[in-house]
Amino acid sequence: WYQRRVREFHTFQHYFIQINLRMSDKKRSAMTQVVTREYTINLHKRIHGIGFKRRAPRAIKEIKKFAQKTMGTPDVRIDTRLNKHVWHKGVKNVPFRVRVRLARKRNEDEDSVNKLYTLVTVVEGVDSFKGLQTQNIDVDE
Repeated sequence: WYQRRVREFHTFQHYFIQINLRMSDKKRSAMTQVVTREYTINLHKRIHGIGFKRRAPRAIKEIKKFAQKTMGTPDVRIDTRLNKHVWHKGVKNVPFRVRVRLARKRNEDEDSVNKLYTLVTVVEGVDSFKGLQTQNIDVDE
């Protein structure tokens, strides 16, 4: 039984070495590139069960969390127009969905810890959210 255990251990060790070699072959992560995308965020499911006086603040936190997860940057900045859009019906009547533009940008501060940050802005003039999908936006627009 001892030799079988040793053989199993060596096969696992070989497997992990292969994984590490594959991971080191990757040159550059896509998370280091500057990119802009449009998303529809369903706020209704994210603030379900939250008390009335905490709904709008929680919606802002959920938008930040969504941007952090999708863009991979810990530094997320919310535009004031998006904040106004979330709050425009009051603290408890948050819009069910919101169309946002997430822009991963380079940080101009040299002393900053993060090289990139995400700017979240609202997309105005969306009549219906039906059939909308994630869109990549060219930076030069």
